[in-house]
Amino acid sequence: MKGHVLNCGYLPLVDCAPLLIAKELGFAAEEGLDLRLIKQPSWSALRDNLILGQLDAAQMLAPMPIALRLGIGGVRADVDVLSVLSVNGTVFGLSQALISALDPVPYGDPDAILAKLAQHGKTLRIGVPFHASTHRLLLSYLLARCPDIKTDVITVPPPRMAAAIADGQVDAFWVGEPWGSVAVKNNAAAIVLTGSQIWSFAPEKVLAARSNWVTENPEPTRALMRATYKAGQWLGQRSNAALAVDILARSEHLDLTDDLIDPGISGEVTLDPTIGPRHIDNFLLFFRNASQFPWRSQAAWIATQLGADDNSIAEAKRCFRSDLYRENLGSLGVDLPGASEKVEGALAHETAVASTRGNMILGPDAFFDGKTFDFHG
Repeated sequence: MKGHVLNCGYLPLVDCAPLLIAKELGFAAEEGLDLRLIKQPSWSALRDNLILGQLDAAQMLAPMPIALRLGIGGVRADVDVLSVLSVNGTVFGLSQALISALDPVPYGDPDAILAKLAQHGKTLRIGVPFHASTHRLLLSYLLARCPDIKTDVITVPPPRMAAAIADGQVDAFWVGEPWGSVAVKNNAAAIVLTGSQIWSFAPEKVLAARSNWVTENPEPTRALMRATYKAGQWLGQRSNAALAVDILARSEHLDLTDDLIDPGISGEVTLDPTIGPRHIDNFLLFFRNASQFPWRSQAAWIATQLGADDNSIAEAKRCFRSDLYRENLGSLGVDLPGASEKVEGALAHETAVASTRGNMILGPDAFFDGKTFDFHG
């Protein structure tokens, strides 16, 4: 019997892999879903199509549902985060012209890079995929450390980011894979920081749906959450990495070659066109360390960075549906954390925490500046 038809929007990025794997390996079909993945040209188009009901669910930038719930950016809609699809996986890159002007540029040292940019003195045009994105928030968090740096932040859809820096439209960018690797491969830029070097455990993409659709469609919601959980679990097994790259490269939904997909999956990232790849620990996570759990404390951090007041932050926390995650995945035997909030930035090393099955280990989640975040509103 044909499954429930569910239209799900996505952008062609490596971190949409849980949706593609859920479809390609049959996890969605096993849950009774006819999962139809619909490529979107930009995050604003995806947002509008979800709000207007053209999409039932969507891959979204983690801050997008919160911005919508709070009406930040001029558009308001009640959208729920069902789970986290990916953690980390973004890069900060500089054009080759800027690299030459700053020479030498110290890779992986946020403070040293800030010092170099401050010495440069010129206004930097920095491309980000969307105003309500983890990219934008991490950039702002980094730049707050050095307010003397002048910037002009420009919204550029991810598939156009490499061309934007090659054409001189932007001097730098913060983007998700593979578009950083595309810019490096085209000899247009070098990667100087990864998102994980600013926040070790930053929620990047989430599985989201309109709140009324979730209420009216409990079974498809449950099925979609379970299918993407299984896909993330499969992606989280290192032994599946090569096959994952092959499946994603062959998929009609991504239209990317395997050499551009591999860095995001393997963590072997080429930072500069003149040198070989370097392994980046925890570059992109789909499953390990409770990556999929929608921590309400992460929602609070995002809302704070978006400028929300205490009442709005409390509303933002309700947007991350840890209650639904527990309800819909507990029956699968998923190990669930004992709490739905934690002190963000407090873990420097892998740490065992209380959980339903007693096997949960959370990974490092430190901020580059050593600060922690704990909201009690």
